[in-house]
Amino acid sequence: MWNNRPGQGGGLKEVTPQKAQEMLDQGEAVLIDVREPDEYQEVHAKNARLIPLGSFAQRLAEVPQDKDVLIICRSGGRSAQACMVALQSGLNRVYNVQGGTLGWVQAKLPSEKGS
Repeated sequence: MWNNRPGQGGGLKEVTPQKAQEMLDQGEAVLIDVREPDEYQEVHAKNARLIPLGSFAQRLAEVPQDKDVLIICRSGGRSAQACMVALQSGLNRVYNVQGGTLGWVQAKLPSEKGS
């Protein structure tokens, strides 16, 4: 389900890929992919919106504040960084997707190729 990541001051919340998909299916959340465009085109979670980590802080205004925000990358490291940026900017409904896109694909959740 979800939990706080150890060593992150308890502020970083995580969800499993399955829980993330459930939240998306219920219309409760948006999914942001913080990888690079070439990684995103290779494979990404269906309906994930690309905002690369390098421009994430400058593009925070594009992140909805009225829904839960699920952040995903390749394996969970960059998305954890983006979560911390979002939390420090005042967003509090932010969740890191455990295992990233690798975990998403491994769980056989809906994914796409291309842009």
